[in-house]
Amino acid sequence: MFAAWRRSGLALAAVVAFNAAAQYPDKPVKIVVPFAAGGFTDSVARIVGQELQKKWGQPVVIDNRPGAGGNIGAEVVARSAPDGYTLFLATNTTHAINGTLYRTLPFDPVKDFEPVVLLVTTPNLLVVGPTANVNSVKELIAAAKADPKRFNYGSTGVGSSVHLQGEQFKSHAGIQMTHIPYKGSSQALTDLIGGSVQVMFDNLLFQIPQVKGGKVKALAITARNRTAQLPDVPTMSELGIPGFETGPWFAIVAPAKTPAAIVAKINADVNEALKLPEVIDKLKGAEIIGGTQQEFAAFMAKETAKWGKLIRDLGLKAD
Repeated sequence: MFAAWRRSGLALAAVVAFNAAAQYPDKPVKIVVPFAAGGFTDSVARIVGQELQKKWGQPVVIDNRPGAGGNIGAEVVARSAPDGYTLFLATNTTHAINGTLYRTLPFDPVKDFEPVVLLVTTPNLLVVGPTANVNSVKELIAAAKADPKRFNYGSTGVGSSVHLQGEQFKSHAGIQMTHIPYKGSSQALTDLIGGSVQVMFDNLLFQIPQVKGGKVKALAITARNRTAQLPDVPTMSELGIPGFETGPWFAIVAPAKTPAAIVAKINADVNEALKLPEVIDKLKGAEIIGGTQQEFAAFMAKETAKWGKLIRDLGLKAD
């Protein structure tokens, strides 16, 4: 009798979950972005969110919660109701780096979230502002060695891939640069152009307009091959600097215990959105990924191991 009751209870739960997914969403959905408005992370959320809003017939609200290397926004989502109405625009910073970099975190990047879908990956550019007065990586290294206090480098926050690549570059080149963290690319860019910082690794797509507009100068790209958008910019490996064939990625995750049927629906709808010509055009230069939840989970595990090793090798820690 107990077994029959248990089976009926499970069947009822399955029906309830199916109905919830069938009705989802029946109210606004929020995507929390852990960095300031105006940067590439924010842009990805808005591009995808706009298409989901059209498909769902419900508002998709972008909620920027910058600070603490993305940890503030991640904690908000980790503590949110697991009902599919609060999602998170995860990055390699929040879900592959911070778990090793920070001594303690107010959330667990694995246990507190359900992987939904990997959106895009993109390389970074090594760029300099107008006050750097250098035209190549070789000149940058020589100038930094001649005057160790000359250069500040900006980043989108402690633990971001651009921060780690800045530290990696310093270590490889044997130079000193002072790290100045910001809450997002747009703020860092303002100071790069204004001269408060002189150097920065930053997202390719965000920096392309600045490079083509002559506001900053691109010295190298952290990719295996050159990009068609900036064909004259060499790769780091071409310049004899190994270990830089990587960059940031952007994905959607949900609070742990979000119903599997809802997670599957979001995954399917996002994958559909990523195939739209207008989305492909807006994300031109990035590698659009998509795929299953399982593929994303496996990718995230590999990324955590890779970035964790780099953090340990550099001896970095954040409080």
